[in-house]
Amino acid sequence: MQIPYHDKRAVRNVLGFLAEYKPDEIASVGDEVDFPQISRWTRGMAGEYKGDLQAHCDAGKRVLASLRAVHDGPIHVSRSNHMDRPLTYVRTRAPGLMGLKALEVPSLLDFEKYGITYHEEPYEIAPGWLLAHGDEGGSSRAPGGTALALARRWGYSVVCGHTHKLGIQHEHMTVNSRLVRERFGFEVGNLMDFKSAGYLKAGSGNWNQGFGILYVDKGRVTPAPIFIKPNGTFVVEGRTYGAKTA
Repeated sequence: MQIPYHDKRAVRNVLGFLAEYKPDEIASVGDEVDFPQISRWTRGMAGEYKGDLQAHCDAGKRVLASLRAVHDGPIHVSRSNHMDRPLTYVRTRAPGLMGLKALEVPSLLDFEKYGITYHEEPYEIAPGWLLAHGDEGGSSRAPGGTALALARRWGYSVVCGHTHKLGIQHEHMTVNSRLVRERFGFEVGNLMDFKSAGYLKAGSGNWNQGFGILYVDKGRVTPAPIFIKPNGTFVVEGRTYGAKTA
């Protein structure tokens, strides 16, 4: 989402879907809050001195509270490069504050209050599948390519974000006509308002709003990318969500 640069309509529609669909658990690939004030890109510039870091944290907590309000099951969040910014800033600019829990992301965003499990390393979200942020290796221009490269390295199927792209690539292997390896790279898009991404020249990028679903049945995992259209609607299992009703 990269709050406060999130698409409020898309987030609202996804929350409405979650309330109705009732998934077993929810997992985020990270970057809930952007923390632009303490980014290396704003260091020494006006953005570093705006004094609105708490407001951004509060906005993030409001979205997390809304998420918890529609889902009473497990919620997981992965570490991510934007959410690493508080720790990086302290480590490089104020190392004497290292180890202060109040300055760590789980405290800044009240993860304990909302019952959120924070993962600092890739973790197994489903049998044979790891969830990670996606910045653990190189980046591919092709949707799904970054995740597949991590899958090749780690020996698991991988679901990740970071690239802002939505897509799947796979690399399976058969021997004697029998499937012996099934490996996916699954990138789950983003919920950003693209107009807020001022660093995109001419506002152009091969990004996709969306999210992903993992269907797990007796150890078998099926990934499904869900594309969000420009009008905020999306289709899951043949049903359209997010459309205004008369």
